[in-house]
Amino acid sequence: MKLAFGLLGRAPRLSERLGARLGRLAYRLGWRRRVVESQLAQAYPEGDAEWIRGTARSCYEHLGREWFAVPAVARGGLEEVRRRVDFGEGLEALQAAYGEGRGVVVVSGHFGNWEFAGSALAANGFPVDAVWQRLKNESLGRLVVETRERLGMKLIERGQAWDRLMNSLAAGRVLAFVADQDARRSGVFVPFFGRLASTHRAPALLALRASTPFFVGGVHRVGPQRYKAWVVRLDPPVGLDSRQQVLELTRMWTSELERRIRLSPEQYFWHHKRWKTVPSGTAQAAGGIRT
Repeated sequence: MKLAFGLLGRAPRLSERLGARLGRLAYRLGWRRRVVESQLAQAYPEGDAEWIRGTARSCYEHLGREWFAVPAVARGGLEEVRRRVDFGEGLEALQAAYGEGRGVVVVSGHFGNWEFAGSALAANGFPVDAVWQRLKNESLGRLVVETRERLGMKLIERGQAWDRLMNSLAAGRVLAFVADQDARRSGVFVPFFGRLASTHRAPALLALRASTPFFVGGVHRVGPQRYKAWVVRLDPPVGLDSRQQVLELTRMWTSELERRIRLSPEQYFWHHKRWKTVPSGTAQAAGGIRT
């Protein structure tokens, strides 16, 4: 696996074309196609069947292309990240927040190329601790760790001591999350494309507990081997109790992520079941509820 990863990194254009073709093949073979098309239909009720199928196919092409884009960037390190990723929107606000010395929480989603999101921060001089979940495939997990560390990130495994996350912020570091997957019963329910989705509360809760600046951001593709990085600062609401503050801040970042996805729906990872968990007492056990 590591050898194949290295070979892909030596021919970036060929690798991305190969990735897109494999993505199309995965679509034709039906890998999670029903999930992708069903969720697109739920998120875009105005879309006809042709639009749903075309967007779903583009999702697979994008996913394959972006996975195969990672080896070349990892091979070139942070210099390659700086060459490919234009970090314009929100950079000054993030630098000002980092300068406050209280650490920064940045949350993102599975949109664009999320592997480049944390590295775009590191490439611009921010010390990044990225929260991740250990993979069942150990060899793949080791490769992921090596790649992310090569791209300037230190990793903190999800579920480790809360104190380690707080210590990262206390040290003035940037704590990065990809937190848009279904959080089951431990999450808070906020609207996502008009349906309530169980969403991880940890990013908002950490920022509020540590009184640290909070951002939502990401990296999306704008052309061949070209990307745009963006971050938006979100200020926690006042006049609410702590539970409602966590809920509202989570709603705010999810809403901003949704706004970005609507601009390029084919770049979102519709393959995971975003509305898998539903609020207690609802009848629609399969897909959430309308809001």
